Amino acid sequence: MIYAFKKSSESNERLLSRFKKLVQRSRIVMDKKRNRYHKRKPTKTKVRAAAVMRESNRARRAKQQFYSR
Repeated sequence: MIYAFKKSSESNERLLSRFKKLVQRSRIVMDKKRNRYHKRKPTKTKVRAAAVMRESNRARRAKQQFYSR
């Protein structure tokens, strides 16, 4: 839980902006937006296909980098 207590010489606007900054730093809003909808876990087939694509892309980039010199 995030708390922001008002300091003696602090305005309400400043307190609100300080609270918003604390919330942003804690990443609560980002987590809530990410978990807003239920996501299924990927199947083994999709995980393997993604791994194959990653590997082929890495090889392609390495080959490009080697020949671009």
